Amino acid sequence: MKPTRQFLLCITMILCFGIVFFSEQPTFIKGTAATLYGAIALSICYVLMLENRSPYKTLLWIYAILFFPIIGYIFFIYSGQLQVKGHLFKQKRLHDYEQAQIMHHENRSSEKWTHLHESEREFSKLITALSNQTISFSSQTEILKNGDEKFPRLLQELQAATDFIHIEYYIFRSDRIGKEIIAVLCKKAKEGVEVRFSYDGIGSLTMSDGDISHLKESGVEVYSFLPIRKGFFNQKFNFRNHRKVVVIDGRIGFVGGLNVGDEYLGRNPDFGFWRDTHMLVKGEALRDLHRVFLLDWNYVSGDSLLTERYLSVQPAEDEGGVQIVPSGPDTSQGVMSYLYYSMITSAKKSVWIVTPYFIPSKEIRTALLIAAVKGIDVRVMVPEKNDGFLTQYATRSYFSELLQYGVKVYTYQKGFHHQKTIIVDESYATLGTANVDLRSFHLNFEVNVFMFRTPTVQTLVSHYLGDIKNAIEIDKEAHFKRGMAVRTKESFSRLFSPVL
Repeated sequence: MKPTRQFLLCITMILCFGIVFFSEQPTFIKGTAATLYGAIALSICYVLMLENRSPYKTLLWIYAILFFPIIGYIFFIYSGQLQVKGHLFKQKRLHDYEQAQIMHHENRSSEKWTHLHESEREFSKLITALSNQTISFSSQTEILKNGDEKFPRLLQELQAATDFIHIEYYIFRSDRIGKEIIAVLCKKAKEGVEVRFSYDGIGSLTMSDGDISHLKESGVEVYSFLPIRKGFFNQKFNFRNHRKVVVIDGRIGFVGGLNVGDEYLGRNPDFGFWRDTHMLVKGEALRDLHRVFLLDWNYVSGDSLLTERYLSVQPAEDEGGVQIVPSGPDTSQGVMSYLYYSMITSAKKSVWIVTPYFIPSKEIRTALLIAAVKGIDVRVMVPEKNDGFLTQYATRSYFSELLQYGVKVYTYQKGFHHQKTIIVDESYATLGTANVDLRSFHLNFEVNVFMFRTPTVQTLVSHYLGDIKNAIEIDKEAHFKRGMAVRTKESFSRLFSPVL
């Protein structure tokens, strides 16, 4: 339902409610208002039924709309429709789909395809079927561990730019590292390099107006992705661009979990050491990563840059299979959730997960439990201390079920662990911006890199085993003896799982 129509319906319902209960109008007018109110409520419930959600969710929202007049409908506008993206990003989805049809992926046949295990080939085919992203065997990836490896390399590559810099971040702060990057972007723009910069309207809310003005005055094109706008009926505020993408001159790209801020270098005393992972991308896969940025840029600016000038990339040597997969409101519903589920169910020996926010769907939980029961080595690592009360305890509310079925759960002790990685059978893996939570599956714009038998997979395996040494495995017996106060916090926080 479109925002204008929602606004009119809500105002009409408020007027009818006021006439019936707070006015001295004749009985006929009150009866007409009550009938109109009932008709609107029933029509909303009918439209809700046609969306074919799960029966219990449909009934829950129908009860809310019928028994909590006006408030129930307003809450439905802002929360109940989040899972069904509908019209909100229809234009972007249609545009992106049309561009995908025009720029059909080139045939990337390679003799290395036969080097993959059958389950890996089947999973790669599934990625292509769900996301229209084909595998590349002419790409290079390199792991950048933590901020002390990512930011010096990023600054170095930005300084070396000669043609264009394209950059988008969920969080970009006006602190020490943020200002260092801004200074380089302004310098390169003044030198004639095309610099395009996009930041999320809420994630980068603390970015100073002065820094934004400085960028623009230096010649940098700057746009906010889904900025906060005045008006109560703007529903898009809860859909955020969680992607972190940098592409420079078509020769190198950056993607991963690290935003731009001093805390990502361990400079925030509240978090201390910040454990995270970023990645360099070169070759054919960079073309796919750049396409994600260019489609986002078209959405925020209206400029179409999907030309060979920007999509051409420098060649790279074969280093295994690489697939770039965007997900979110601009793609098919739940694509990342489907791929995570498929990774888990295709495992033969091991499934190792690390994520700061573990709020899995029922399907993901079921896949993990079945894998563990089958004797597969299933491990889930989360930080001991999270960056929010609700995320902290909502994550822990899932431990009991996991432990009961034999999943090994670890809490990282050294600092805050922000990496988002799944490794299967120590042979293929995914790294990117998507957490194992409902927000990443349904609300956020995300992008992940899927790797098959690349050197980076073995690097991730090595790093995971190293992180385990700085983690404590949850003891099953001790966990089930935790106090009622902790259980209450977990159960309360879990109620907010869909929007955390």
